[in-house]
Amino acid sequence: MIIIDVLKDACKQVYEQTRGLVGTVEGNKKFGIGAGGDVTRMIDLVAEKTVINTMNKYNFKPTIIGEECGRIEGKQGYMIMDAIDGTTNASRSIPFYCCSLAYATDFTLSSVIDSAVIDLVRGDLYYASKEKGAFLNDHRITVKGYSSNRKQKQQHEDILIGMNISGISEEIVNRLTKIFVRANHARHFGANALELCYFARGFMDAYIDFRGKIRATDMAAAYLIVKEAGGKLFSSNGSELDSELGVNNTMSFLAVSDDNMFERLADDIGMRR
Repeated sequence: MIIIDVLKDACKQVYEQTRGLVGTVEGNKKFGIGAGGDVTRMIDLVAEKTVINTMNKYNFKPTIIGEECGRIEGKQGYMIMDAIDGTTNASRSIPFYCCSLAYATDFTLSSVIDSAVIDLVRGDLYYASKEKGAFLNDHRITVKGYSSNRKQKQQHEDILIGMNISGISEEIVNRLTKIFVRANHARHFGANALELCYFARGFMDAYIDFRGKIRATDMAAAYLIVKEAGGKLFSSNGSELDSELGVNNTMSFLAVSDDNMFERLADDIGMRR
């Protein structure tokens, strides 16, 4: 058994099993609050069950940490699962949501060694294994390069930054004011894991989520994909991003394409390494 192949298969199965539920009354039926604190819908339950059934098919028994199911004890490392990231989008038929799966040898982001994220609208499959690179549909991807030369510095309009601003506080808005001004092109699509995959394939120069709300289950898979694509991730105080993997562990972060972009943005948001 090769773990990355199990994750990829599970993602593909979720894609097949959830397509008919998106935006339907049945798919949107609510079943209380999940372990992560959000409303659980039928589509979430179907997706999680599909992942777990795929694990069972391979007799793969990791401890599962899921957005809806919480923690299910196992013996073979940790499976971090957000079976539907972007449920609100899916419930309203907004075509941007994904399944996000990661495998870690220990209980930290930095111990993630395999991950897969599937775009549940397009069927695009992103995946990575530690020290083996990041891929989209079997083609290697890398973050967008950035030059610090004078011409580039003058082209502010060329900087495109993703920002999760859902439910953002006034304090954080004030901290990001200079970024709002600098980034003439800003994007927020509603599913962090998939947005970070877009960053990893070079669509954005940076991605920011300083709300202190993003959970480890949302981040784990995209974390490795970004790093294997050559990107860098920092916490809001400038240290290298890491976290425990519990369903209630939350964080803020900045993802950048390289050191030049970090230095370009750091002063604007009060960060130092």
